Amino acid sequence: MYNAHRGMVQPPSNNNNRLSELFDQIRREFDAHSQERAGEHNENMAVQIQEMELVRQKVYELERNQVQIKLRYEEDIARLRHEIEARGGPPSHVGVSGLPPHGGLNQPAPPAIGHGPSNLFGGIMANPPGLGQPGLVPPSQEQQQQPGPPTSQMPQPQQGLQQGPYQGSYPAPPQVNGYGPQAQIASPGPGKPRDNTRRPLGHASTPQQSQSMPYPGASPQMGRPSPPPQFHNVGNMLADLDPDQMRPDQKREGNDWFAVFNPNVRRILDVDLVHSLVHESVVCCVRFSRDGRYVATGCNRSAQIFEVGSGNQVTKLQDDTVDKDGDLYIRSVCFSPDGMYLATGAEDKLIRVWDIQSRTIRTTFAGHDQDIYSLDFASNGRQIASGSGDHTVRVWDIEQNREVLSLSIEDGVTTVAISPGGEYVAAGSLDKSVRVWDIRTGNTIGRLDGVDGHRDSVYSVAFGPDGETLVSGSLDKTIKMWQLSPDGRAMIGGQLARGGRLSRTFEGHKDFVLSVAMTPDGEWVMSGSKDRGVQFWNPRTGDTQLMLQGHKNSVISVAPSPQGDLFATGSGDMRARIWKYGPYRGN
Repeated sequence: MYNAHRGMVQPPSNNNNRLSELFDQIRREFDAHSQERAGEHNENMAVQIQEMELVRQKVYELERNQVQIKLRYEEDIARLRHEIEARGGPPSHVGVSGLPPHGGLNQPAPPAIGHGPSNLFGGIMANPPGLGQPGLVPPSQEQQQQPGPPTSQMPQPQQGLQQGPYQGSYPAPPQVNGYGPQAQIASPGPGKPRDNTRRPLGHASTPQQSQSMPYPGASPQMGRPSPPPQFHNVGNMLADLDPDQMRPDQKREGNDWFAVFNPNVRRILDVDLVHSLVHESVVCCVRFSRDGRYVATGCNRSAQIFEVGSGNQVTKLQDDTVDKDGDLYIRSVCFSPDGMYLATGAEDKLIRVWDIQSRTIRTTFAGHDQDIYSLDFASNGRQIASGSGDHTVRVWDIEQNREVLSLSIEDGVTTVAISPGGEYVAAGSLDKSVRVWDIRTGNTIGRLDGVDGHRDSVYSVAFGPDGETLVSGSLDKTIKMWQLSPDGRAMIGGQLARGGRLSRTFEGHKDFVLSVAMTPDGEWVMSGSKDRGVQFWNPRTGDTQLMLQGHKNSVISVAPSPQGDLFATGSGDMRARIWKYGPYRGN
């Protein structure tokens, strides 16, 4: 019985097998569950990363909007201050932040350019302190000791090339006007409150220094999120392009300059730097001689003439009889057609006609009541047109040594030009209008304004080589091309136009357009702007071909050589530059 009973007991190995099966089953269930949870975890992680990316982009957008709002706020404050001062109110000494903008109450105010309240160019380059743009307010000592990060570190998702393409610096210039070489020098230039009401002409200010300030609103505990890459069609706004993302055939680079070419049109032109002409003050104007051998510049107290081939200065014209105190900027220069004379217009209300070879003043014309901003020689070599803040355009005869025509308008005259044939004189004004007169009779040929006209002050006009095309540049950031019709036969909307019609509007600059010109063959419109850029425009299509960034401050003056292939630029960075342009030979 005992043996039979023991024989009924199952072997232990069967229990072990069953236990192993249970463990394997548990393991498989655990592995399946783990994989399921891992998949859910990865999915949740991906969703959270996506949400964080959206939050990052939203934060970036908010920061960018905050910067834009602050910029507009600062511009409004600056404009209101300028209006108060222009109306005769006391000058403002308190910045937006509540601190004196010049470093303290004991710091002297910056010296002034010009002679009294007549100077309409005051403040054209002004920007609120601390925005890292060229301006008329010198930084305080504390700001100079605590510079902000480089401009490349500031938020610029839509600024593109506006701040300049390079972080290198020019060789340090000598001390000028009481300011050392620590920062850039902004240009003196025309200025007016940007609203629809006519104001008294504002006070002038000396070109001053500016520097970059820390990123607005940045938190010291948290780094600024990097902007997402921008890929969009910028149209003519070439300043919004990132050159690092462009193909080699869409850009051209030098040591301290570069150009970008419109990716939406076929590249036709190439551009290169020929000479860089260093000055000791802001370069207010540039002009070639008719034969293209020389270029003249106007700066503080002197006009200088350079040989185009070598880039060497050959003549410096300065009136030593003028009081040495203060500044006296030469706002405009122009050669006589035979190249014997150079006319200069300055802030002391005088036009001086210099004999270049003897470096003596041949004739001085007095008669304007305020600063002279623009001059042009007629092709006959006898007549000079001048525009002034005293609301007049005047024509002078250098053989008779007298004024032969005076034309009055309602506001300050910023720019004048005589047609190639000498029949017409055109002028741009603070009242947003372009006017054209018959230079022989003084009769009005046309007034180009109204619905098709500029929305802000006109700062530059230039005739095309045909004598009936006129281009104008304005503080509204646009260039307009007009087709004149002296016989009044131009039709707009079924009605006769007043002396001409608008052919095209060129839009693409990011800031004030300060100078315009047409190349001698009429193939291109050139423009220089406060955005530091020079653009070439196709007058037939309205497309911009290229944008050149070759200065570290506003481009105040552009001038093509009458012989073609070269053009000159003058800037608030105390440099004039000669460039060459021509057909693009690449693929």
